[in-house]
Amino acid sequence: MKTKVNEISIKYQGNFKISQAPKITSSLSASELLFSEWNKDQIGLQECFKVMLLNNANKVKGIYEVSTGGITGTLVDLRILFAVVLKSLTTSVILAHNHPSGTLKPSEADKRLTEKIKNAAVLFDIKVLDHLIITPDGNYFSFADEGLL
Repeated sequence: MKTKVNEISIKYQGNFKISQAPKITSSLSASELLFSEWNKDQIGLQECFKVMLLNNANKVKGIYEVSTGGITGTLVDLRILFAVVLKSLTTSVILAHNHPSGTLKPSEADKRLTEKIKNAAVLFDIKVLDHLIITPDGNYFSFADEGLL
């Protein structure tokens, strides 16, 4: 009897080619794109963690929602994050999460998580270019710009 297993795949949804994808050139361009794609009905209610997947030319392959949590936090499972990053053949990422409170200051938990992801990414030769905190009014904090990356 032959054993069968499920196939796991990543699916891109959209009608554009990678040549038409936006190119990230700064924390500002990344934050503007992320904010434009964020669900405005949820950004002020609960925390959500996303990863922007980039190719070698810093063109956006996609944005993946890793987790949605509560009012003051969300749990990020690194195994899920890296499963998506590796399966999508991504070479660099920009991490992002929102602060429903509007506070731009990263918490100690935010800093520890960023460091943990950055350390794991090194093992796979994946660059963590930034970690952005986005607020409901569109302001942002960049770990890279502030020297925390």
